[in-house]
Amino acid sequence: MSGPLLAVNGLRGLAGGPFALTLARGECVVISGASGIGKSLLLRMIADLDPNEGQLSLDGVSREAMPAPHWRRQVMYNPAEPGWWAERVSAHMAPREAALALLPRLGLAEALLEAPVTQLSTGERQRMALIRAIIRQPRVLLLDEPASALDEATALKMEALFAELTASGMGLLVVTHNEAQAGRIAHRRYEMSNTGLCERPL
Repeated sequence: MSGPLLAVNGLRGLAGGPFALTLARGECVVISGASGIGKSLLLRMIADLDPNEGQLSLDGVSREAMPAPHWRRQVMYNPAEPGWWAERVSAHMAPREAALALLPRLGLAEALLEAPVTQLSTGERQRMALIRAIIRQPRVLLLDEPASALDEATALKMEALFAELTASGMGLLVVTHNEAQAGRIAHRRYEMSNTGLCERPL
């Protein structure tokens, strides 16, 4: 199908705006900007989790043309500190086999699947939340500082997984303050201000 996977036009809300961007199939786009400018709010607006207005489409289908839960399953937001609704990690991981296959890719022990969420470190929760999102097979992943609590070696493992996801056709929209990471993963980049997004050179 021609055209972008995700198209955002005239998006306004708590983060300001209007914002416009496109994301192609198999593309990783990085959003940068000053601390506190509203990058996390922008991702939440795209996921339709915060009040907003504008024209958004997925594979040419308008956001208004599909139920909100369907949009959020396809355009999935993964925050820097994800929420958990059950005591143990395993309750969030279906299909379990898909999660098990990803654990070693991110340096996680299988035993952590049965651990209480409260026993995981911040970095372990970040990686588990990424797995939780991937196994639900969204079309677009909105990732907010996905490696902020990781050391460089573990972050590189995560980036290798990002490359596989984009190779499979998934679109990644990533907010990161880490310039080195942005340089490694970005196919395109945007700089955010409270009045919009400006595409910047790699």
